[in-house]
Amino acid sequence: MPRPEPDVEIDEDALFEELEKDDDDLLSDMRERRMQELRAEMMKQQEMAANQHGTYENILSEKEVLKITTSTDKCVVHFYHKEFRRCQIMDRHLGTLARKHFKTRFIKIDVELCPFLVEKLKIQVLPCVIPFIKGVSVDRLIGFEELGESDSFQTAVLERRLIELSKLAVSDEASISTLIYAEVLTQDPREAENGPRKTIFGFSNKGANSDDDANDSD
Repeated sequence: MPRPEPDVEIDEDALFEELEKDDDDLLSDMRERRMQELRAEMMKQQEMAANQHGTYENILSEKEVLKITTSTDKCVVHFYHKEFRRCQIMDRHLGTLARKHFKTRFIKIDVELCPFLVEKLKIQVLPCVIPFIKGVSVDRLIGFEELGESDSFQTAVLERRLIELSKLAVSDEASISTLIYAEVLTQDPREAENGPRKTIFGFSNKGANSDDDANDSD
């Protein structure tokens, strides 16, 4: 004859408490992982800032141009002549983009200082803007022919073309540490893990072009 099964009393309050504790532990682990990712990204940003990312630097030797383009993941080089008005116009737009596209290095060099590169890259018309990815030139912008052949083109037109050429990494100028920790404290880690990822600065890329028109109107 089978024994009757003993009555088992389930403590629902204790069960819910245990489930909530497990959920809290999971959230804590996910938040800590997110913090570690953000710290690593912030350190990378600081390293790039030390290497002149976010600036538009005038380079004075071919050797330095070769060193920068071969040691940087993404680099945009403007070959210019100091007396060409269109080169000066291009400078203004590239300076704006350098501050905006922090992960891409922007530099320029006077063609009179780099005859070897001018010959090697077959540069004949100025301004000439060449994006490099891991030391390899991927395309080029010659004069203003792809920018509407107008001296008054907007920075956004140049930006779109460079994105097509080299997939520039977009990031906005901001207080890195403040925005990183604001994101960690306010965002549900499960959203960060499973939902669409934001940039390190907590902004979507959609609004990245908002400052261009103001710069162009100066």
